[in-house]
Amino acid sequence: MMLFAADPLLVGDFGWDTLAIMLGKVVIAFALLMLSVLFMVWFERKVVSDLQNRIGPNRAGPWGLLQTLADGIKLFFKEDLVPNKADRFVFGLAPYLSLIPAFLTFAIVPVGGDFTNNNGVVPMPGGEQTYLQVADPPIGVLLFLAMSSLAVYGIMLAGWSSGSKYPLLGSVRASAQMVSYEAALGLAVVAVLIQSESLSSHDIVAAQQGGIVNWNFFATGVVPFFVFLIAGTAELNRPPFDLVEAEQELVGGFHTEYSSIRFALFFLAEFMNTVTMSAIIVTLFLGGPNGPILIDSLGWFFPTFWFMLKLFVFLFTFVWFRATLPRLRYDQLMDLGWKLLIPISLGWVLFLGAQSIGRDRGWNSIAIVAVTALVFAVAGSLLVAAINTAKADRARALEEDPEGAHGRFT
Repeated sequence: MMLFAADPLLVGDFGWDTLAIMLGKVVIAFALLMLSVLFMVWFERKVVSDLQNRIGPNRAGPWGLLQTLADGIKLFFKEDLVPNKADRFVFGLAPYLSLIPAFLTFAIVPVGGDFTNNNGVVPMPGGEQTYLQVADPPIGVLLFLAMSSLAVYGIMLAGWSSGSKYPLLGSVRASAQMVSYEAALGLAVVAVLIQSESLSSHDIVAAQQGGIVNWNFFATGVVPFFVFLIAGTAELNRPPFDLVEAEQELVGGFHTEYSSIRFALFFLAEFMNTVTMSAIIVTLFLGGPNGPILIDSLGWFFPTFWFMLKLFVFLFTFVWFRATLPRLRYDQLMDLGWKLLIPISLGWVLFLGAQSIGRDRGWNSIAIVAVTALVFAVAGSLLVAAINTAKADRARALEEDPEGAHGRFT
């Protein structure tokens, strides 16, 4: 069992009580995640309306809290339409390929546990001990990257299986966007792994206990955090990177032909991914449930409280982005990913790697920083020069042969 998970629950004999606790964690995690998605939909609509001086949901339930539930019930009973030229099996499978990875990613997130005194271990009835996360595989971070990559298939297959050109164009554009930002996202995660020296999400949180200064936000030098936040926003297809759903350009994007509950599943996946990505950011960079235990008798409560508070901050941040930032053009989106985020994250990973090797071999830290700054300056200058040369060549070609150059560059 230790090959698959480091949870102390799986150490020793495996009995019915162990199975009951495992199933209970799965059910509770799924229920909490679904409730958080319902809250997130309402929260986003309410906050955006406040920021834009509107009222927002206010009819169904107090403060409109039941509006999301009402919308879900309405979509469930709508007619389910399938285009004549659609691949029916893939058309029905695609929404689940977007939804399931979001839940599987959340399964590795520690949502509580006192990491300062008990290493995150929580006692359970019957004398069992466990972690407050569904699973802690030794390759938890790799599971997160695999699930984020798998979500691309749901979007791509949804557009392809619809049998329509507009959804296909939307899915191709979405896939290119997600694959492009996957590289920067992965490099930001590598920076965390260099610092934590583990792929386990539990070990990454445990390495950050001891105070704010030990959080990977500071330990990795801040840069990977902002790279991860920007790349994660693009992975979620949220503003200002919501080119996937640019309605005025591609009707409704990859899900144009979807209706009823299948249409709802895509939006459920989008908001679930937002919650999951926020939880992953908190886990990797902000210490997860780590925080001060203000009352010793409530040591079980405060870790979960701090995790939820940090999670709420990022949920609000994503909503804030949506309400304030304009959508980027597609060329700006790709330029940001390939020409800025990937070079910066790659250079920073090399810098952190040099620091780690330098500590082991006793190198001068000031010399490492100086050499790194010099390499950054030279590499940045070469990159800027290459970009400017390409722009000049394009402008010259457009002047000499506007029609031919337009075909080559577009």
